[in-house]
Amino acid sequence: MKMIFRWFPNGDDSVTLDQIRQIPGVSGVAACMPHIPVGEVWQQDDILAMRREINDHGLEMEVIESVNIHEDIKKGLPSRDRLIENYITTVRNLHNAGVRCICYNFMPVMDWARSDLARPIEDGSTVMSYHHADLDGLDPAAIGDSMHSEARGFSLPGWERERMPQMSADICFYREMPVECYWDNIRYFLDAVMPYADMYDMKFAIHPDDPPWQLFGLPKVITNADSIRKFLGLNNSSRNGLTLCTGSLGANGDNDVPSMIREFASQGRVHFAHLRNIKRTPPRDFHETAHLSACGDLDMFEIVRALHDSGFDGYIRPDHGRMIWGEQARPGYGLYDRALGVEYILGLWEACEKFSR
Repeated sequence: MKMIFRWFPNGDDSVTLDQIRQIPGVSGVAACMPHIPVGEVWQQDDILAMRREINDHGLEMEVIESVNIHEDIKKGLPSRDRLIENYITTVRNLHNAGVRCICYNFMPVMDWARSDLARPIEDGSTVMSYHHADLDGLDPAAIGDSMHSEARGFSLPGWERERMPQMSADICFYREMPVECYWDNIRYFLDAVMPYADMYDMKFAIHPDDPPWQLFGLPKVITNADSIRKFLGLNNSSRNGLTLCTGSLGANGDNDVPSMIREFASQGRVHFAHLRNIKRTPPRDFHETAHLSACGDLDMFEIVRALHDSGFDGYIRPDHGRMIWGEQARPGYGLYDRALGVEYILGLWEACEKFSR
């Protein structure tokens, strides 16, 4: 297992590589290039320059989060073949830079949704939260405007301002698409890229839908154990795997996250784990919390033990944290609470290691 930390390059992050390097137990970062438009090739010189910056701070760059899928691929339009070729070229360039795992998602239109990026909670910190009734009837552009107003000037991948005018039209398109056609488009993509995953020694780790239920009438992909089984069955390559996000899947109280980990990690299909805790307000509201089990509804010890006992040897990062101690940062991605999360998760992992001897 390798503990890593998410980092945004090109000055789009309040957290520095020097700070990340000082978090005990962190070996590298999950990097990204959100300034490159979705569908365009990530040029090798740009990737190598980012790796040099990361390596110069004593950190590894083995994970990319995310190389996003163009909407035309998700829609199954004729342009998808050219865009998939661009994607494969990017995979090759990342391989040449030493990247071993790509996190991505196949969620239509938007990568994630929240109704509030800075909800105050009892301890005085602020967190990202989701209130279904506040979102489901709104126009996505209005949601995007609200989120950007709370983003403290940082980018919001998946909610880029230039995409806002197109979102409503895309939602209408997907509402007319039969769900099985959407699954066929996922299979088409997987069948095209998985041979190159073998060629370039790359693991693909799809992220669950966030939230894990229908919003705006859009099709959903990774929401529960059954849908994960269906997805993994589309292409049986061991490189076709998961980013197991406890917060995304755990938002649905019907999901037994430790059981899901035991099933899929023991098959070698969990390549990356995002660990965070949440507090649910049924039926479909939740807010994020500190990582500690007592602070939310997820048993983080059981989650870590399930990963450990299933032989998980991939990458873990602490997912969204609270904004604490007066920090001003990208919502969910401050330094302090995520650093606390690293040490808590590593402590649980060490306990699992020693108890298993």
